[in-house]
Amino acid sequence: METRVGVVAIVLDDINSSPLVNDTLHDYAGIIVGRMGIPYKEKGVSVISIIVDGTTDAISALTGKLGKISGVNVKSAITKK
Repeated sequence: METRVGVVAIVLDDINSSPLVNDTLHDYAGIIVGRMGIPYKEKGVSVISIIVDGTTDAISALTGKLGKISGVNVKSAITKK
């Protein structure tokens, strides 16, 4: 299957959501190329960026599961080819 490269931006408004986010990312470790997480304590949020290389279905499944977690906002951008 053809894969795409993309970036997934995750903003956690609730730090208590981080275990669920980490569990979900672990479930999709096969498509994750790299990860950077920054806790922004002054604002009370954490920001995670994930570089992915996977099928559009796998990337959509990852972002969909993350988006269902309370206190989590997710956006993604992927290559067209």
